[in-house]
Formats: sequence, structure tokens, C-alpha cells
Amino acid sequence: MVPPRKTRSLNFLRSLLFVVWLYAAMVGVGLAFLPACAISRKLSAGAMRAWGRAIVWGMRVILGIRLEIRGREHLPAGQIILAAKHQSMFETVAIFLVLDDPAIVFKKELLWMPVFGWYCWRTGQLLVDREAHAGALKSLIRRAKAVASDGRSIVIFPEGTRRAPDAPPAYKPGVAGLYRQLGLPVVPMALNSGVCWPAHGIRRYRGTIILEFLPLIPTGLKSGPFMAALEEATETATARLVAEARALANGHAHSATGNHAPRPPSVNSG
Repeated sequence: MVPPRKTRSLNFLRSLLFVVWLYAAMVGVGLAFLPACAISRKLSAGAMRAWGRAIVWGMRVILGIRLEIRGREHLPAGQIILAAKHQSMFETVAIFLVLDDPAIVFKKELLWMPVFGWYCWRTGQLLVDREAHAGALKSLIRRAKAVASDGRSIVIFPEGTRRAPDAPPAYKPGVAGLYRQLGLPVVPMALNSGVCWPAHGIRRYRGTIILEFLPLIPTGLKSGPFMAALEEATETATARLVAEARALANGHAHSATGNHAPRPPSVNSG
């Protein structure tokens, strides 16, 4: 059912207000943490966590979007490679709310983003030039080894870019290269963020974003079996979480606000 015009307008206004809050919080937190940024990398990571908390607050208060984190028991005490599904901008910041000092594989272009780019550089994130192709993977592995030797966990989005909730999986070999070269176990992370927070546009939709950590994949597998295990676990859990989010959205369809999520198109969201 298509929501009435008044409801769509209200959703747009709420979404616009949230975008203003999102970037205002980024600038405010970034400026507030500048002294910490000058002192140490770990203190700089505190800015990312503070911005993440501000985003979660704004989602709940402005948009009616809740955050639920499941499967924390699957996160071991030691280092891991976190292989996360990627549907929206949200999880790139939310990871800092769960892991203490992660090194996330980001595209290099983010370095030029005001404030966020500064902190990507200062917190030692793994910035990749995707145009370099095979050279990018070699460079990533070299720098990831240096980061891992410092005791940090690595986070990678195995598909390399945001994907719509119904897009077919497109896993790339980078995660297998890290798994093989670093000798660290992998924890898959499924999610449904794209239902409430589409990759493009400013509209956001009421619901619950769920991040779910899945059982650990131990070291020692060959690349083929490893990739098959990762994809099966992640895609199965993600499909379940997306269906859960849509069922909740349908339950809200006749509510007073009607600020529910439509079914996103089954295409690569870039």
C-alpha cells in the first residue's frame, strides 16, 4: 500500500532533519576531539565512537529507527577479521561501537571527505585504491599485516561496495587473501540496514537495524571452502534479517505515521 502524501512528506522532512543532524554531529564531534586526535590514534577512535552514538540517538529520536546488535558471544577476545555485509553508510561507523580499535578497509576516496577523512587517516584505516586492481590487493595485504602486528582487528566488506538488500551476492577475493595471509579467524556479520537506510538518497524509514555476528570461521581452510562458508553464512542470515525488517515495516503500514520502508530495487547500489 502506498502511504498518503502527507505521510510521505513527513517522512521526507524527518529524513532531511536527520541528514542535517548526521553531518552537524560529524563536524561537532570532529572539532571537539581535535586535541585527542593530536595525542594518539586510540583517542582519535573515540571520536568515531562518539559520532556513532550520536547517529544512533538521531536515528531513534528523529526517525524511529532502533539498533539491535546480536551475536556478541561470537566475538572472541583476541584478534579477528570481521567480514561484514554492506548495505548502507551506517555500518561503517557502527563498527566502532562494537570493536575497540578496528582497522577498516575503506575506499581511498573517503580520505578527501571533510572531518571523516581526517579521522580515517588519523585512526589508521586501510584505504584502498580500487582502480589499482591486483596491485590494490597486494598493497592491502602488506599494510594489513603491519596493522595486525599491532594487535588490531581488521574489518572488510567482502563485496567491496554497498549492495541493495535483494542484490545477488558478489564476493571478491580480497577477504580470502587477508584470511590466508594474516592467519586470523573470520567472524561474518549479517545485517539489514539497507531496508531502513538505503544506500542512495536522503530518505530513511522507521524500523530496526540489526547487526548480527555469526559463528567464527576458524583458520586453516583453503580459499574455495572458506569463501563458500562465508557467503553461505552471511547471505542466509542477511536474508533472514531483511525479511524480519520488512515484516516489521508491514506491521507499521497502518500506523499513524506510516513511515515504513518500501521494498528497495534488486540492483547493485554502488
